[in-house]
Amino acid sequence: MIKKILSSIWNFSLSKSWKWVWSKTTVDEKAIAVVKEVKSRAKNVATEMGDVVEQSKDVIDAAKGKKRRGRPAGSKNKKK
Repeated sequence: MIKKILSSIWNFSLSKSWKWVWSKTTVDEKAIAVVKEVKSRAKNVATEMGDVVEQSKDVIDAAKGKKRRGRPAGSKNKKK
């Protein structure tokens, strides 16, 4: 009987202390923050890759000898 009582006290104490330790750690919050940061960086990489594709098209067209796209060079800035 005493053995059962001591065992239940010991087991309850261990589970309670284990929960207390995990409640004091910030591992979960840090992991969630890392996941959010990775998602936002992945979105940024995707948009930057789209910009790189557009720029590479310009470079390929320039190598072929086509005129560059974009704002005309000097048409509004000519001095009279």
